[in-house]
Amino acid sequence: MIKTYTNVGYYLKKYGHGVYLLPLFVLVLGCSQNSKTSFSTNYLQISINDQGLIYSIKDLTKSQPRELSPTDKPSALLTLYNSKLDTLYQPLSAEFNLPHNTIVLVFPNNSRAEIRVEPKDKYLKFTLESLTNREDIEGVQWGSVHTNITNLFGEIIGVARDTSETVNYALGMLALDDNTLGGTSRTIGDAAPFQYVIHSPDTIQYPLPEELYEGQIFTLGGNGISDVAFYAHKEPYYRILYGNAAEIDDKGRISITYNSRDRTKKREVYFSLIPNMEANTPNHLQVEPLPGVDYIGSSVALWGSPDSTALMDVIQDIVLSEGLPYPTLNGKWVKDPAAYVPDAITSGGLYDSIISYTSRLGFKAISLYDQSFLRPDRGNGGYIDGKDFEKKPLKLTSGNLSHKEFAKMAAKYGITIGRTPITTSLAPGTKDASPMPSDSLCCQQKRLLANNISATDTLISVSDPKYLDEIASWEGHAKNLNMVKIGKELIHYLGVSEDEPYRLLNVERGYWGTTPSEHKTNDTICKLQVTINYGYDGLIPNMQLQDKIAEYYADVSYINGLGYYDFDGQEFLFNNGHGYYSAKRFFGKMFDRATLHGIPPIRFTGATLSEGSWHYQSIWNVGGGKNLYDVDTREWGSATSQGKDLRDVTYANYFPVGMGGNFPINANSTVGQYEHIQAISVGIGTTYSLYLNQKDVESCPEKEAIFKVIRTWENARAANAFPSDVKKLLAKPEKNWRLLNGENKDTWILNELKEGKIVNSYMLHRAEGY
Repeated sequence: MIKTYTNVGYYLKKYGHGVYLLPLFVLVLGCSQNSKTSFSTNYLQISINDQGLIYSIKDLTKSQPRELSPTDKPSALLTLYNSKLDTLYQPLSAEFNLPHNTIVLVFPNNSRAEIRVEPKDKYLKFTLESLTNREDIEGVQWGSVHTNITNLFGEIIGVARDTSETVNYALGMLALDDNTLGGTSRTIGDAAPFQYVIHSPDTIQYPLPEELYEGQIFTLGGNGISDVAFYAHKEPYYRILYGNAAEIDDKGRISITYNSRDRTKKREVYFSLIPNMEANTPNHLQVEPLPGVDYIGSSVALWGSPDSTALMDVIQDIVLSEGLPYPTLNGKWVKDPAAYVPDAITSGGLYDSIISYTSRLGFKAISLYDQSFLRPDRGNGGYIDGKDFEKKPLKLTSGNLSHKEFAKMAAKYGITIGRTPITTSLAPGTKDASPMPSDSLCCQQKRLLANNISATDTLISVSDPKYLDEIASWEGHAKNLNMVKIGKELIHYLGVSEDEPYRLLNVERGYWGTTPSEHKTNDTICKLQVTINYGYDGLIPNMQLQDKIAEYYADVSYINGLGYYDFDGQEFLFNNGHGYYSAKRFFGKMFDRATLHGIPPIRFTGATLSEGSWHYQSIWNVGGGKNLYDVDTREWGSATSQGKDLRDVTYANYFPVGMGGNFPINANSTVGQYEHIQAISVGIGTTYSLYLNQKDVESCPEKEAIFKVIRTWENARAANAFPSDVKKLLAKPEKNWRLLNGENKDTWILNELKEGKIVNSYMLHRAEGY
């Protein structure tokens, strides 16, 4: 067979003050069975055949390009999801149009998808321009892109990583629009189940026991209520999952998938974030249609590069080039390991010296964790201390202060303050919950009232009992939160009768202080979507009200001087059935409003991390103490496996590892402990929230020396002074270190100690640009 090869070559494009050589794609023409098109970046080449399948993925960083595509698993560039049939349509054929940089894929249902291709220096951009015959197509799926990589998988942002020195390569995908999400089209509620999967990152070092196999799924531990008890496996091959943008097969090979959904239509999901636990069984949820939120325009960046430089060279380039969220701290991207910095977290309720401590440590934020939950209450207009800031909740011996007054004091030292909200939980007594509940609350189900009722009737007949017997929410199923809304009245109930006329059972009228009133036949009954109890009690807003609450948090920041949030109950953003899209939309609205106010990007942590929050979220300090990192035993989680589990998730997804609220300075604290904490923090790339109780800190004989140690390490980290080979040594918990200031502010001396004596020394220097 004679083949014709056409090399399209390169073209010049000017950016700013430079001219760059950008690769176009190479087309190889031949007979229909063998025709193929290849697209290249500086580090990656993919080849697509005339069936629309990616059959070759090459690592171009090696002198002999390495093949990453498994021979037995070609990857569909795009598949279509028919939710009625629960079917994914793979493309049958592909038509390439080089002059217009497009691919047209034809599918078994006669749909034609036109995809625009834009090869860049460091990534390939694919955008769905149009789709015909789409009536039954609920979603589109990019991939799955299968690889033969078996090392680390980043399930949140979708990356397959081989971190070995011989290979040192990563392949990944990123969404370029809010409605394109990490994960598969079949993901229920657009938030992947929280569970364990069996995967060994190194089969030589961590061989699987005979009874386990790659890809095997296990539920979490505990009772499903205590989040600490979730983390139940310290074995390295039990990998906890916080998404499904990357998955593994029975051979441990990693696949990457993104998807986009038509959100304009009604649909129902049977959703739980932890579906395999009795305490968190799924609920049926009617998902609110969102006008204008469709999969046409869905866009992804497919990238490959050396793993060691992927974050700062390629991912950062995609984020900046495509205008994705880019929060900064001191002018540096929050994902830059040199920008990782611990925060102060308060206890004890006294604030005389907290700002001074934080400044001397070199930290940039104070989490006022010993204050109560900050509840979203739009009734106060963002003035959490009153219109005239008359409330003074922050105690100092010189006189109590409002948040705004304390924030002004902290700002003089370049420090921001923050609070712990319960995200979107609308608590009783707040503007949108009671005693006049909003008409923009999220309904699990909507039914009609079957008969007129007076203000005192407890016999409430419904048009259809289906699913009304389910206890509200998917999480905890708190009976005290099981209620419906009719008009402006909240009504508590438990159960529904089995026989006609179907009626609500165990009814309590005028719940949460609402006013019992008359209601007419065919009035709408909204079974409310709710949170959990244990102090989190609240109602979930619909998407329009959620938008307003996101803006409210930015208003609170602007009015009161807050620049930090710890979003407890962050998973409540998934309760409306829109999953990661909901999280993206929430944080996007908050950041946009903050920009409108002219305040810096809000630094936040929270109860979870998802593809929806990855770009916005700075840190993930959840939990603490011996559950996260035990400085005495020098292990990740001595009490539970939480430390190991969260370390593995964050590290694999190029996100700072969290060590939680931890390491309180007290009478027994020593300098050596904090030398070790800081060495691990820099070596692996972690942040933590350092507990500061003023009384305890002042009781510590080594207080001043501890402050100096932490500040020295933080100054060197911010200067990006630790080369990668040194970081690998610092990450080893058995080693001991001492870091000293050098001759000037740009140098440091790192000494490795053994039995108190120096065995190795390293001269460190400030990196260029830092």
